[in-house]
Amino acid sequence: MEEDRTTPDGSLDRRSFLSAAIGAVAGACLCAKSAEAAEPAAKAADPTAKKRKWGMVIDLDKCTGCQACTVACRAENNVPIAGPGETEKDRAIFWMDMMTVREGELPDLKVQFMPVPCNHCENPPCIKVCPVKATHISEEGIVAQIFARCIGCRYCTTACPYTRRYFNWYEPAWPEEMKKTLNPDVSVRPKGVVEKCTFCHQRIRAVKEKARAEGREINDNDVRRLPACSASCPADAISFGDLNDPESEVSKLERSPRAMRLQEELGTRPKVIYLREAKWRE
Repeated sequence: MEEDRTTPDGSLDRRSFLSAAIGAVAGACLCAKSAEAAEPAAKAADPTAKKRKWGMVIDLDKCTGCQACTVACRAENNVPIAGPGETEKDRAIFWMDMMTVREGELPDLKVQFMPVPCNHCENPPCIKVCPVKATHISEEGIVAQIFARCIGCRYCTTACPYTRRYFNWYEPAWPEEMKKTLNPDVSVRPKGVVEKCTFCHQRIRAVKEKARAEGREINDNDVRRLPACSASCPADAISFGDLNDPESEVSKLERSPRAMRLQEELGTRPKVIYLREAKWRE
């Protein structure tokens, strides 16, 4: 016969109460250990969960200034066409722009071409001034923009020392014959928001999904020429990859003595690295 462990008022006695409490604690600890054991398994099930830091290296010695990168970027990311009127007001939008640096005077004039996307800084001033957190750094180092959250205050465009953010002053429109070229994987931004380069995050997402379906990790060959600007460059001047992977092409190029970043003295730590033009001796 089971012993009655209740007191006259119907509550458990001290011994029974302590036994029940110890059992509850033991059960909680067991559940916690089970959760901890399941977490690594969940991470292992996703081969793309590795910590990455996306970056880009642009070799100025290879760039010919053909502007294939600017055209490909515009087509891939549905960048609005400003038209002559807005362009005269300095309202043209270029996620990937082509700057020119002139040295000397005619007839000894030398021109250096420099493709310039968003620098995706590790310490970006733009995100610090946004009052609605419409811009942020992703876990993989991309300075992302949430277009639906942007209120168009343009604080970020003022704070960016590289002038790589653009405000949509007009309702985006394309000629009828060009509407079929719009990329369905990229949203069309409305009037009144700020937009910028995203390192073609839609292509990164597609590669991740493919690698996950194949049960493998993303490798350097998957992403080396992934962004539209890099894929279209006929001179292979633009490389893309994981800066946290010491064996990736961008990591090796980052260690080159020719490597530099724009305005490094500002402490923004851009993840777009340039390789200076090599100085050849006759």
